[in-house]
Amino acid sequence: MSKPDELLVDIAARVESAQSSRMSLTVVTHGAVITGRLAPESVWRQRVSEVLTDSADLGAFSAAFDAPAQKVEAPTHLHFHVARILQGTMGIPETGGMYRVAIEDVSAWTVGDFSYSDH
Repeated sequence: MSKPDELLVDIAARVESAQSSRMSLTVVTHGAVITGRLAPESVWRQRVSEVLTDSADLGAFSAAFDAPAQKVEAPTHLHFHVARILQGTMGIPETGGMYRVAIEDVSAWTVGDFSYSDH
């Protein structure tokens, strides 16, 4: 999107202000379909930092996520957790991952997350 969808920005702002991670969303960005729950940026950063800290190889990178998120008037990114990239009948990763998507890169979206089946 050349101009971010105002409704999507409003949803992201509400997630940030309520510090809630209950909003499920599915987006299309650069042809990829990502589905999961939105999280406030601070919660998302904390979780990514924890995962990196627990990694023997990536622990040094956790500090980059410990820095507080900068205050902005309107959110510029969506922060997904327990999210999957949908590919055919598969969700990658199966357990859900952490994704950061620029709102301006979202070409389509819908409320709710899509399930996938291996049947």
